[in-house]
Amino acid sequence: METHDIVIIGGGQMGLSLGYYLHRAKADFLILDAEDGPGGAWRHGWESLRLFSPAGYSSLPGWLMPPPGHDGYPTRDDVLSYLIRYEERYHLPVRRPARVTRVQRGSDHLEIETASERLAARHVVSATGTWSQPYIPDMPGRDLFQGAQVHSAHYVRPEDFAGQTVLVVGGGNSGAQIMAEVAPVSRALWVTTQDPVFLPDDVDGRVLFERAVARMKAGPSETPVGGIGDIVMVPPVREARGRGDLTSVRPFVRMTSTGVVWPDRSEMRVDAIIWCTGFRPALEHLRSLDIVEADGRVLVEDQRSVKESRLWLAGYGDWTGPGSATLMGAARTARDLTSRIVEAEAFASPS
Repeated sequence: METHDIVIIGGGQMGLSLGYYLHRAKADFLILDAEDGPGGAWRHGWESLRLFSPAGYSSLPGWLMPPPGHDGYPTRDDVLSYLIRYEERYHLPVRRPARVTRVQRGSDHLEIETASERLAARHVVSATGTWSQPYIPDMPGRDLFQGAQVHSAHYVRPEDFAGQTVLVVGGGNSGAQIMAEVAPVSRALWVTTQDPVFLPDDVDGRVLFERAVARMKAGPSETPVGGIGDIVMVPPVREARGRGDLTSVRPFVRMTSTGVVWPDRSEMRVDAIIWCTGFRPALEHLRSLDIVEADGRVLVEDQRSVKESRLWLAGYGDWTGPGSATLMGAARTARDLTSRIVEAEAFASPS
């Protein structure tokens, strides 16, 4: 089998960040990416998606994202262009499309299987993110509903819902941004479990990242007030607030073939529901190692699997590094993780 010291599964922002530091360390590594082209999950974001932070604070290691040629924070297309050029700039060894179907134990390696080949590595970094595992709550009657249902992972543009009665479900930043652009063209209602918490207009994603870091340092018993779910007032969201489009209602209790039923038993006809209800880690390729816990995560210590020391994880959320699922956090997580892997590899290699 083709063998490398390190194989990274996933060629998105985390995979590229790791590639940058591993290249600097002159490590033997390969990046396997399931996508047809560069950009990771950013290839699938909705058309008007915006970052929460300025370009300079949303960059991968080594090269600052160029300022966008328009007002406001970078858009999805700005980020996608940057990631494509980043990969080219550092000549990173990315093989695609190469979807990893299984990782299994070998004698002194981990074996990686794709649809067309088998490889081996002394260390494997799983960095597949969450986009391919959108989460929709198991709402009673959801299978009966005959209208349109789309998760934010597959939402594209507001015009697809023009003139319809639409429920936008989810109180995070995705829900706020999608509600902001769907409301002017439809009869939209925002459904959240509690009143959304809006950050001050002059606060952006830099604050969210620092909160995530502080929360990780404090530990579960001393969690700082405020969370990464607070809504950033990017320009479209500010405009929606000014129009009065960002009021919300509490969740419905079940769905019917034509709509939803509210807690007071009243029914409402609905044409479409947009689920902005988050994601789960994409770890199906690790099931064969018997290390994925009941909550869908892997037990890690400093990003290293507790049950399989040759496996590392990054980019799935704070449990794999503070803010590691963000552009800003990917760079910091990759720097620290690369140092750990290189140290582990040097210790394990014969002198």
